[in-house]
Amino acid sequence: MTLKRIVLSFLTLIVALQMGASLIGSLGEPQVGNQLQLYQTDLLVQASSWDGSGLPENEVQQFRSAVFGENALESATEQYLEVRQDSATGLLRLQKQLADSPRPNGQSQQPDGQLADPADPADPADPDSSVSAANAQANAQANAQLMAIAQSQQQLIEQVDLRLGLLKVAQGEVDEAIATWQRITANAGPQATAASVLIDLWQTPPVLRPQTPLVIDNALKGWLHDSALERLYTLENKTDPLAQLQQEKRDRAEQKLIQLSIVGLLPSFGGLLGTAGLIALVGQRVLKGKGAVLAVPEGQWEVPWDWEVIWQVVVGGFLFVGQIALPLMLRLGLDISQSLRMAQEVAFANADWALALTSRGKALYSLVFYLLMAVSTLGVLYWSIRPYSPLPKDWFRIRLGGKWPLWGLGSYLIALPLMLAISLLNQQLWQGQGGNNPILQLVLEERDPVALGMFFFTAAVAAPVFEEILFRGFLLPSLTRYMPIWGAIGLSSLIFSAAHLSFSEVLPLTVLGTILGFAYVRSQNLLSSILLHSTWNSVTMLGLFLLGSS
Repeated sequence: MTLKRIVLSFLTLIVALQMGASLIGSLGEPQVGNQLQLYQTDLLVQASSWDGSGLPENEVQQFRSAVFGENALESATEQYLEVRQDSATGLLRLQKQLADSPRPNGQSQQPDGQLADPADPADPADPDSSVSAANAQANAQANAQLMAIAQSQQQLIEQVDLRLGLLKVAQGEVDEAIATWQRITANAGPQATAASVLIDLWQTPPVLRPQTPLVIDNALKGWLHDSALERLYTLENKTDPLAQLQQEKRDRAEQKLIQLSIVGLLPSFGGLLGTAGLIALVGQRVLKGKGAVLAVPEGQWEVPWDWEVIWQVVVGGFLFVGQIALPLMLRLGLDISQSLRMAQEVAFANADWALALTSRGKALYSLVFYLLMAVSTLGVLYWSIRPYSPLPKDWFRIRLGGKWPLWGLGSYLIALPLMLAISLLNQQLWQGQGGNNPILQLVLEERDPVALGMFFFTAAVAAPVFEEILFRGFLLPSLTRYMPIWGAIGLSSLIFSAAHLSFSEVLPLTVLGTILGFAYVRSQNLLSSILLHSTWNSVTMLGLFLLGSS
């Protein structure tokens, strides 16, 4: 075995351990899907106040029935309950993991979630003491992560309960609403103050405290804020502010209706077109056989390198350099810069030039990291295949002419119904767990336009260009040296999905990667898969922007 293969074998072991740990760690992490459904249901509730904007009553009723169902409040209640059920199931799973997790020095998990005092502290003189301490630290970090995730799930449940209580009030079930909010106050969680104010406003007799308006403004958002403020103005008999608030709600309802249409109805319409196209393509495949669009030709690429070059680029370049070494170096650099910043701020207390990890800092970090990962990986790719230049024809082909826009956008429509079906199956399999790309949660909660712009550029430009060059431009054709074209499409798609390090994303991203690979193979133009990838990410980002603004 050559030295290079020994090094690659060692790097493969490191990558396998790191990726395995990340994938296993994602099992206990919640998906962003429940948060998305929560925000989308908020849009539904706010849009349900739409008064028709002067349209004929029969048309308004037909439209409301199509968008909101027979009863908007009942539909919203059902959707909130689905989110709550998934979150509660995930929370129980996390609590069981915490109860079963190993405790340092014989500690045990107490019913209140605290650790019992150790019976026998570790002996520093014990030769196994350092190993035990390392294991204890690793267990403590894992437990701390599980507890943080459990707390986020508990907070999501409380957010749903706040909303469910107000929906019960709207349906005349005030006692049930108060009982729901009392469960929140009993837990003394982050939403307890908001729940207490809602109880004060709707109990008999109501209780109005001096801090009530401040709590409403600071602790409640969206339609929760408007509903509580409307109740406060009614109790205080403030007719003018109440009339103004109600008019603002009606004005916002039309805006939210447009957002809801973009988020929900347009993808559904695209999915119907995609379903029709998919049926037509399958029928054509049956009738025309190898002459059909779905038939992919073999032997498109002459592959001059062997498996060792593939191994070197994917494992050595992308997975090790890009996803292990580079993050470690960036984290070290960030720690050093933060230490220097703190030292500077001691001397210059008013210094405001330092880059902190605010929302813009996180967005910039994500963008810089991705660009550096792309440059380093593509650098390894260039260095690895340079001895084989000039490359045979059709490698990394990018042509501005041709039908690549049709292949890209058409494949996007075909992807919509497939990804919808996979997402429904995925939800049943994982029940809201399995992790997600952390950028999704950041974008959903972001309000700063500069940060959103950087996130959008990362997802819609940097990621599609880099990932399509690597996975479709290099990996897929390289694998055709050892397997049929559909096998190469499938394996490259599986590697593509696993590289995102979330178990819940493996199945949907494998399907998406397969469609990306098909678009590239049939069009023989990387621009088609780049367009498809960019369109998918752009629409996802747009949906997150719209939901987050609700």
